Amino acid sequence: MTQVTSLWRHPIKSHGREAVQSTTLIAGHTMPGDRVWAVAHDASSADGSAWVSCGNFSRVSKAPALMAMTATLNDVTGMVTLNHPKLAEFTFNPDGDIAPFLDWVRPIMPSDRAQSARLVRVPDRGMTDSDFPSVTICNMSSHRAVQQKIGFDLSIHRWRGNIWLDGLAPWEEFDWMDRDIRIGDAILRPMERTDRCAATTTNPETGLRDADILSVLDSYGHRDFSVRAEVIQGGHIEIDNKAELI
Repeated sequence: MTQVTSLWRHPIKSHGREAVQSTTLIAGHTMPGDRVWAVAHDASSADGSAWVSCGNFSRVSKAPALMAMTATLNDVTGMVTLNHPKLAEFTFNPDGDIAPFLDWVRPIMPSDRAQSARLVRVPDRGMTDSDFPSVTICNMSSHRAVQQKIGFDLSIHRWRGNIWLDGLAPWEEFDWMDRDIRIGDAILRPMERTDRCAATTTNPETGLRDADILSVLDSYGHRDFSVRAEVIQGGHIEIDNKAELI
């Protein structure tokens, strides 16, 4: 049986991950609390009026140290608490004065890259990498296949997914395109495979690049891992829920 093994959200794009025990998906939306904010750099055209591509934001592929960050979003107050092994714990309101946040994160940002300048938020639209509101579904068996090829343990956080499933064959998720999947009370439809970048080469504990993940994916004839799904029917999902094609 295929089951949910973990659920993750990333309140600020590329700036931390947070485990949740359950969530309630909404049709046509990203996971609640996921990529609510994104950090636009000083060369970005993002103004919060609409979705824009990931190149407009500070992200792990250009600033590897960001990968080691964890985050906690208070759903009631909107406050976000960030932790990083090289920085003191920091709590702030992303919709308020962000100057202290920019000062806090600056020591781990590369000086030769575009610098973080502001936070943007698009109403009712998480800033996922897809041009449609998506939830990323990951397959533990595919992760283990990559891990076996590279020859040492890998954290699942390299993939920055939302829903992790176990009980499938490796890469079986790629056969799900345009098919509906029931997870808990929700129905999702995978729309595209998730193409991967240099962010995956970075260790989520240290923030250092230490694994040639892209070459491993190349050996399979692609650079994809996980699928991006649209929420067709909203509903509650939680750890250990069954996942099945319908």
